[in-house]
Amino acid sequence: MYKIMRKELLAPNIYLMDVYAPRVAASAQPGQFIIVITDQYSERIPLTISDYDMQRGSVQIVVQASGPSTQKLCALEEGAVLKDFVGPLGVPSEFLKEDLEELKSKKYLMVAGGVGTAPVYPQAKWLHEHGVPVDVIIGAKNEEFVILEKELDSVCDNLYICTDDGSYGFKGLVTDKIVDLIENENKKYDQCVSIGPMIMMKFVCLTTKKYELPTIVSLNPIMVDGTGMCGACRVAVDGVMKFACVEGPEFDGHLVDFDSAIARQRQFADNTENYLDLKKKDHDCNIDIAIAKQHKEILHDLEKSLNGEGNKSIDEIAKNEKFDRFTRTPISNQDPEIRSKNFEEVCLGYTEEEAVIEAKRCLNCKKPLCVGGCPVSIDIPGFIKEIANQNFEQSAKVLSLYTALPAVCGRVCPQETQCEQRCILTNKGDAVAIGKLERFAADYARNNNVTLSEKPRSNGHKVAIIGCGPAGISCAGELAKMGYDVTIFEALHQSGGVLVYGIPEFRLPDEIVKHEVENLIKIGVKIENDIVVGRTVTIDSLIDEEGFEAIFIGSGAGLPRFMNIPGENLNGVYSANEFLTRNNLMRSFESEYDTPVVLGKKVAVIGGGNVAMDAARVARRLGAEVDIVYRRTEEELPARVEEVHHAKEEGINFKMLTAPVEILGTENGWVRGLVNVQNELGEPDESGRRKPVTIKGSEYETEYQTVIMALGTNPNPLIASTTDNLETSKWGGIVANEDGQTSRPEIFAGGDAVTGSATVILAMGAGKDAAAAIDKYIRNKNN
Repeated sequence: MYKIMRKELLAPNIYLMDVYAPRVAASAQPGQFIIVITDQYSERIPLTISDYDMQRGSVQIVVQASGPSTQKLCALEEGAVLKDFVGPLGVPSEFLKEDLEELKSKKYLMVAGGVGTAPVYPQAKWLHEHGVPVDVIIGAKNEEFVILEKELDSVCDNLYICTDDGSYGFKGLVTDKIVDLIENENKKYDQCVSIGPMIMMKFVCLTTKKYELPTIVSLNPIMVDGTGMCGACRVAVDGVMKFACVEGPEFDGHLVDFDSAIARQRQFADNTENYLDLKKKDHDCNIDIAIAKQHKEILHDLEKSLNGEGNKSIDEIAKNEKFDRFTRTPISNQDPEIRSKNFEEVCLGYTEEEAVIEAKRCLNCKKPLCVGGCPVSIDIPGFIKEIANQNFEQSAKVLSLYTALPAVCGRVCPQETQCEQRCILTNKGDAVAIGKLERFAADYARNNNVTLSEKPRSNGHKVAIIGCGPAGISCAGELAKMGYDVTIFEALHQSGGVLVYGIPEFRLPDEIVKHEVENLIKIGVKIENDIVVGRTVTIDSLIDEEGFEAIFIGSGAGLPRFMNIPGENLNGVYSANEFLTRNNLMRSFESEYDTPVVLGKKVAVIGGGNVAMDAARVARRLGAEVDIVYRRTEEELPARVEEVHHAKEEGINFKMLTAPVEILGTENGWVRGLVNVQNELGEPDESGRRKPVTIKGSEYETEYQTVIMALGTNPNPLIASTTDNLETSKWGGIVANEDGQTSRPEIFAGGDAVTGSATVILAMGAGKDAAAAIDKYIRNKNN
């Protein structure tokens, strides 16, 4: 799809490419950027747009071959197709919002350096076409590296070229030319825009500040992911943390902390002391023999518990008077010593024999309390009864009537605090293993190619879903079964949302998510990846131009939180989102993949939820010594008990009643440790948990090379800020009623975009409820 239409060598290792990307071209504006992924193994590369042509459907980029991914990109020839091309991203240039007549009274100075010359062109071109005076300075090492001279000369009043060695134009730096223009030629400017290497922008800003010349800089050099999801693009602007991908890339250059931003550019440079060599790490993934052995041992133990010898049938075991209905059938897990060195699934699941034995524990209550604890109201006794009767295919079909993600929910949902908590058997013993049985039935269907749903007849109505995560998948599946023409718009290059970027494979294998997504496609759901709603398209354009009658927003809460303590901009500080995305989605630990990750030998994970456990367990598998730092006690940990248990088994340390107050750094801008304080528990806060209170004088330092912030997430403001009359709460969530309907009747929302960070199953429940409400809305509208 994303075909290279034209390629041109501009300078040594610097190439211009026109790429066919009609959706991006139709929405692009000066100042924005795109994300390019060359092939399956390449990292996500942010590149500022250097031009766009809506008629041809093309977007122009300029890229310098430096790292592995850019070298692969530059090696492609005309006619080659890029794997992904996402955009336009970022906030367009500020001058686009200004009154045109007032803008015409100003004079602009554009200062460009290196490949930063490319994004200056569309800005100068727009200003020139709208009658705004603009001068341009291009800086280069020597004449050979001067790029886009003719193009810029055609869209500015005066073009000045500087070379370090004087081989072409003015001899000296761009800052020397700024001084020359203002002091020697008496030039007057109202606004400066500088784009180029960080060090150049820093000194441009120091120069223009002397002349009180307002200066905008583009911080595209520090961007990593491009959607704001990872938080790696954070920068201090006037002392406040900003995300360049979301709130930029343009900022007031006189307020930017360039020193910390420049240091962050070195975060993936060579830094071997006290850091792990992840690309050469071997992982032990051969566990088939261990699986078979553990299953055999469990069945043997079951038989021995009945004082029986030899082979007994399942029915014989269940009918035996010594069958213990109140004790859960054990389930196999990988040995901790083995699994802490691989990314294979920890829980091995029930065999058919084990599943039947466990299912026969269910009492098939006439008024099952467990169903009331399920956010999607699965007929729990119904699907379990089929397993007990060894009708595994029918069990999966019963599940498919209620949930679009049974194999997912069976693995990651907190059944112990929902359906299983209400199981009547807990009055005397263990609850039925509802989640493990749900997983078993779903896995059976996948492994045996069971068709669960047929594509229904179309009812002629179109609905758009924003986000291909749990809420979006659930809503899309329900609507598709009703005959709606459903299209999911997903920002990432891989479908699944948090299920693929947030949850590690040892908890939820990618093949499981892929299969669930394929089931959606089989019933008619269309999925468009690389579409950032609010940039590539807007909610209103989907309704007004593409004919969608209703929209469901299930975009999640992908903007990471930080603590706002000193040192958070040091290299070696990750958000859990960034750390997990680099490993789960971009496979940074595998040698075939280009995406880098730098991990210290000692890692601190701040937080106590499931995401903190995931980050800690990934770091452990990569070879680090890991501490989880949590401000309350283990009793208040929000993570699932199972995940905490597994983390401890794998050798992860828990530092309870501990809170960091500062991240310490080296002279080179890398993490060297934490300053922590000890807490004690006070009175309960609004969450009902006892509030941690700092013990005076308890500060102490601990050595770490990596700190991972797992403190939850907030909704990305992009959709709300680009959708008229869409009400949001004070913390940024979309306001919706119990059916998911928002302040605009044709727009619905659910999941983390409404509630903030929550569970997969709650998001699914919100998507399912919204689907019913959307159906009701469209039917009423057309009657």
